[in-house]
Amino acid sequence: MTESELADDQHKSNGTAHADACRDDVFDPTYQEKAGPKPPLQIVWKNVFLMALLHAGAAYGLYLVPSAAAKTLLWALLCYVVSALGITAGAHRLWSHRSYKASLPLRIFLGIANSMAFQNDIFEWARDHRVHHKYSESDADPHNAKRGFFFSHIGWLLVRKHPDVIEKGRKLELKDLMADKVVMFQRKHYKMSVVLTCFLMPTFVPCAAHMWGNRPYDHHINPRENKFVALSALGEGYHNYHHTFPFDYATSEFGCRVNLTTAFINLMCTLGLASDPKQVSKDLIHARVQRTGDGSHRG
Repeated sequence: MTESELADDQHKSNGTAHADACRDDVFDPTYQEKAGPKPPLQIVWKNVFLMALLHAGAAYGLYLVPSAAAKTLLWALLCYVVSALGITAGAHRLWSHRSYKASLPLRIFLGIANSMAFQNDIFEWARDHRVHHKYSESDADPHNAKRGFFFSHIGWLLVRKHPDVIEKGRKLELKDLMADKVVMFQRKHYKMSVVLTCFLMPTFVPCAAHMWGNRPYDHHINPRENKFVALSALGEGYHNYHHTFPFDYATSEFGCRVNLTTAFINLMCTLGLASDPKQVSKDLIHARVQRTGDGSHRG
């Protein structure tokens, strides 16, 4: 049995009825590069400026790391993990290679995470990656490694695509991507989604707990309870409680519910790696709610 037949058999064993529909990412040995001189490089200066700006920002971020608060570093790590999943689990393994199936909620999450990564929309990423596999290390490969390390790493994003890359990309069917509503919605609203998830959310979510939410424990202070921040920042969104009872290790009245940091501390206590977690009594919480709360407490 040939390698192609084995691949077809593998697709069928995985429940793929029509194996040919999944061949966009399989190497095509019949492709021949055109004879003659290569087309000249056409630099895309707006991309050069954008990449320079992003790398300058990253360098400045590294400079700030030693002086950053632990919560800031934790938030940066969380954003990194989420955005990385948008590429690795999303654009690459799910949408480029269809190596697993994902439910709608997971696809929505991965779509949001992909926008946060800011590496082109899912449709373009998957299309280019399939072309890369099908015509690997040739003129039709978007990031042809034969053109050097810099080109294959980032240079290909700074210049116009080789005509063969464009031609071969247009010949791929991509029906699965076009039929995916998450992919097409993200493509239609990509710029706005990047602004929201890559720039605004990582910047303003840590501040949101001081600006938006209720104040069930003390309405005289500005910090608030914000469940969105609590969920996205591992339990750091219960600021009204935390500023009212700063010595409580859980930073909230609700234990481990949407508070992964509390769960982690509890685990460390169970393992004997932490001890003496301080917590506010229910009676003290109730008394404070009655005295200074804004009436939103539902405990």
